[in-house]
Amino acid sequence: MPSTPLQWWIAAAVLVALELGSGSFYLLMLAVGAAAAALAAHLGLGPALQWSVAALVGVGAVGLLYLRRRRAPRRAIQSNRDINLDIGSVVEVRLWDEAGNARVRWRGTDWQARLGRGRALPGRFRIAAVDANTLVLDALDQAPSHPS
Repeated sequence: MPSTPLQWWIAAAVLVALELGSGSFYLLMLAVGAAAAALAAHLGLGPALQWSVAALVGVGAVGLLYLRRRRAPRRAIQSNRDINLDIGSVVEVRLWDEAGNARVRWRGTDWQARLGRGRALPGRFRIAAVDANTLVLDALDQAPSHPS
């Protein structure tokens, strides 16, 4: 029969493997708790204290992760570069209509685009967001308008 520390290390490894399959950091935090219990077992603490360490560290880490994620500012999905890799790319606009809309060529096809920030002049624009199938564009190379 494996020793108690080995059982905790196996539990930690199983939790890490489950986390890799699910992509949930919460299981990784529970694995940290199991690793802490393994260290407690190496120190010679009894089973009740090992379980207490596993529970306190694991649940405490889950709670801290939950609070951190809950307090973190959320970016809109439409403008989150981590979700949509088109954001930040540059496109060329040849012609805008009166409503601030245009057709642009992007990734080998024509896209509907609308003006985000800047003026509706022909030129280069950065993709600021993707709203359904419409690119939201911010002006890049526009000099500020000067009254004549």
